[in-house]
Amino acid sequence: MKIVSWNVAGFRACLKKGFDDFFRKIDADVFCIQESKVLEDQFDYNPEGYSQYLNPAEKKGYSGTLVYTRVMPLSVTYGLGIDEHDHEGRVITLEFEKYYVVNVYVPNVKRDLSRLEYRMKWEDDFRAYLKELEKSKPVIVCGDLNVAHEEIDIKNAKANIGNAGFTYEERGKFTELLASGFIDTFRYFNPDKEQYSWWSYMGQARAKNVGWRIDYFVVSESLINCVSDAVIYDDVLGSDHCPIGLSV
Repeated sequence: MKIVSWNVAGFRACLKKGFDDFFRKIDADVFCIQESKVLEDQFDYNPEGYSQYLNPAEKKGYSGTLVYTRVMPLSVTYGLGIDEHDHEGRVITLEFEKYYVVNVYVPNVKRDLSRLEYRMKWEDDFRAYLKELEKSKPVIVCGDLNVAHEEIDIKNAKANIGNAGFTYEERGKFTELLASGFIDTFRYFNPDKEQYSWWSYMGQARAKNVGWRIDYFVVSESLINCVSDAVIYDDVLGSDHCPIGLSV
């Protein structure tokens, strides 16, 4: 199965910037979208052969996740089942025969770190949610996790220590996730590769490749031998993020 994940920074905007061309070219079985920023009646994109699942935020024009899949899931659930976390449309879980696929858009701590405390609670609850799923079958997590884990994952590491997305607290929670039995697939296959998935719109960051790797496929340890490839499509434009892919 080929799975693709992309934070599109607004689905309607991305549709005008070549999304359909990439969607058709990549020919994914499951296509997970973050930061969709749409309600059901605000877009009309229905590729033939795919089922669509949308989890919008209650706040219009904000957050949201979306999945297109041509492999029919056994079940689909929205959110974590925790009211505190389930108003921003951040999680869609698809159950397939051999594993779950969890599409997630992790909350940003904000530039002033005002949401850091909430983010720590989210991380603990999300990890607990994944471990509960794992009791039934392995889990594939994909999406914008809003953290560059190690210094290799960010162009200017020293200058960004303590900034949103590169705080010790956020990086520590990602370490905890891996320690609980998950594997960062891109780093597993590319232990020394410097490649990024997000670039600021400021200062020609993308043209200069001054980026961060904050989009991930993370899988249960028991599934890693089934994974054949993990890639970053950093030549694809249309958002401040680029798509990433997994073959399993």
